[in-house]
Amino acid sequence: MGLLKKILNTVPRPLLIKLSKMAQPILDIYYRGKRYTDPINGKSYRKFLPYGYVNIRENVLSPGTLSLERHRLMWLYLKQETDFFTKPYKVLHFAPEQAFYKRFKKITLLDYTTTDLHSPLADIKADITRLPFDNDTFDVIFCNHVLEHIPNDTLAMKELFRVMKPGGFGIFQVPLDHNRRQTFQDDSITDPKERTRIFGQYDHVRIYGHDYFDKLKSIGFKVDIIDFSQSLTDEQIDQYRLVKGELLPVVYKTIHSEEL
Repeated sequence: MGLLKKILNTVPRPLLIKLSKMAQPILDIYYRGKRYTDPINGKSYRKFLPYGYVNIRENVLSPGTLSLERHRLMWLYLKQETDFFTKPYKVLHFAPEQAFYKRFKKITLLDYTTTDLHSPLADIKADITRLPFDNDTFDVIFCNHVLEHIPNDTLAMKELFRVMKPGGFGIFQVPLDHNRRQTFQDDSITDPKERTRIFGQYDHVRIYGHDYFDKLKSIGFKVDIIDFSQSLTDEQIDQYRLVKGELLPVVYKTIHSEEL
């Protein structure tokens, strides 16, 4: 476990992505079984892998898609509660997750664009606070576990709002401390080890509390706070290796939002 922590906290993320892509086909075969199921690829495994920068979580990283709990939750929500997979959408995906990247690319109905400053999976290298896209461009925006890395998240949220079409929607997941009402940020903390200790990861700059949803609303988004796990049985939650009670921030730019 100590080696896993060291790798996650020292190896640059772009290199981690490249290495994991090489290892994934081997892991997929080695861990095949019947105990747990990854809903993203529909395959079952005898166990999932551990993961975590500070506290290692056992049995959470899928060998088949390299998805974590939050990825599988989002996939199930999109499949069961939206028309994302059956309607032509213009999609912007920030820091695209490997679990989704190839699958979304293959959906011919989607006009799918990926962006990030550093990810090798990004079609367009761009700063989220200065996006090279016109106003009202995208029907759907995914921006998951990105904003906690951005010093000026207000500006990033404004850019997300600007480039989303009226009538569009997005999912903006962040690490959320359910026991914290107000977000904590201290820009004087720059040491990677100290950031890991306080924020949970060396490249995080804040811990979001429940005021995260209020901040999104202040930008102009309509926000639905979805506890999708409530629609699943305890057996399904365990089978898919989800976190009971994890919240999905689903945001909308309503037709009249641009007037706010």
